[in-house]
Amino acid sequence: MGRLDGKTVVLTAAAQGIGRASAEAFAREGARVIATDINVDKLKELDSIKGIETYKLDVTNMAEIESLAAKIDIVDVLFNCAGYVHNGTLLETDEKGWDMSFDINVKSMYRMCKIFIPKMISRGEPACIINMSSVASSIKGVPNRCVYSTTKAAVIGLTKSIAADYCEKKIRCNCVCPGTVDTPSLAGRINALEDPEKSLKDFVARQKMGRFASADEVASLVLYLASDESVYVTGQPFIIDGGWSL
Repeated sequence: MGRLDGKTVVLTAAAQGIGRASAEAFAREGARVIATDINVDKLKELDSIKGIETYKLDVTNMAEIESLAAKIDIVDVLFNCAGYVHNGTLLETDEKGWDMSFDINVKSMYRMCKIFIPKMISRGEPACIINMSSVASSIKGVPNRCVYSTTKAAVIGLTKSIAADYCEKKIRCNCVCPGTVDTPSLAGRINALEDPEKSLKDFVARQKMGRFASADEVASLVLYLASDESVYVTGQPFIIDGGWSL
């Protein structure tokens, strides 16, 4: 028996990183996994895994979300993983970067929840939502992450609001707040810097455990929140950062 046997999971940003590790973990535990991403080429690599169905999805496009939802009758778990990391202080952040960050990091979750919560309510069965936040939020101030941290603080607020509004409808909502995670996204950001080798050392130096988290380690927490093991948990931000926020 898998921990998610008989459950249908919808998740965004499944092509790589935490999203991909989570999709694979969900499938191993017996779920029907609706894995979505805008990166179709990477996403298709999941097609060979039993239990995973892949769909192209732009989380900034409400029409695409509605089209996807029309193909799915039952949703037990929604994992909003899509996000964008903007680099810079407030004075270095223009309105375009500010608006894009909120659109991808916060409004995308609004869109997904707006479409999928009614499906959860109509069944009358327990369901859950997991949102991707970050330690760089209301939890910890991080240099050069102004709008990113602001959006991730908003995700914590959104999570608590959804939890409060829909608890009596049997819908739980929690968020995951990682520190620095070893993902293709992180590697890409580091390699784009002026001195990637020094930047990598600086990133590692700020980790109290002396290393980054792996995507699989974060996926294990996501899996717990998706399973019935966390049935009495709602409205909570879960920190997984190796002690960075201490």
